[in-house]
Amino acid sequence: MKLHYRNIGEGEPLIILHGLFGSADNWQTLGKKFAENFSVYFVDQRNHGHSPHTEEFNYEVMAADLYELISDLGLSQVNLIGHSMGGKTCIEFAKNHSNLIKKMIIVDISHKGYPLHHDILLDGMNSMNLATIKSRSEADLYLSQTIGDVGVRQFLLKNLYWIEPGQLAWRINLPVLTRKISEIVDEIDFDQIDVPTLFIRGGKSNYILPSDYDLIHAKFTTCEISTIEEAGHWVHAESPVVFYQMVMDFLA
Repeated sequence: MKLHYRNIGEGEPLIILHGLFGSADNWQTLGKKFAENFSVYFVDQRNHGHSPHTEEFNYEVMAADLYELISDLGLSQVNLIGHSMGGKTCIEFAKNHSNLIKKMIIVDISHKGYPLHHDILLDGMNSMNLATIKSRSEADLYLSQTIGDVGVRQFLLKNLYWIEPGQLAWRINLPVLTRKISEIVDEIDFDQIDVPTLFIRGGKSNYILPSDYDLIHAKFTTCEISTIEEAGHWVHAESPVVFYQMVMDFLA
């Protein structure tokens, strides 16, 4: 699949993959900083952003999409940043194409399986009648009935766009994401990955726990695990200055 992407800056290639319900736009501010030293590629994964929609949605096909993009760009070796679902895409890609990766940064996710925990978000978005909701403020008010966190609501509402005056639609492929969510939280199975890898976790997040450290170090033979204590799951958005410095120190 030909993914939608945008490229800025010059230098070694740095490809950034967003998480579930996200898009390349989530990384614009940090990406511009990285572009002072790297050739940055902001990528929309399939069923997200401006990339095509498809019924197939799992890490195997998303890693294949990434391989196709790297091949089309004629890149011999890249640096990767992946947040949450994007991090798992990077791990799946590294299973078979470690030779194409110089370094990778996995943001607040590991290869392990997670319990289903997106039900409230999916139920809220699926139950919204976009035929009657005529503004983003109305959409926000509707979601506030079930999703109390303002930041989470604003993150989800970035996926709304005007298909015509007065008519909103979801840019994400909401039906497929709903049906395939179990494959997104599932474990990625592999023996070991030798790519130099930095895991950055949020101290207020439960996606990577101290009890996971031994297994991560066993699976990723050349890895570091760093914590930004004041951040939750959206580490890069909540603590961008600290996150930027951690990434730059590691890539250097």
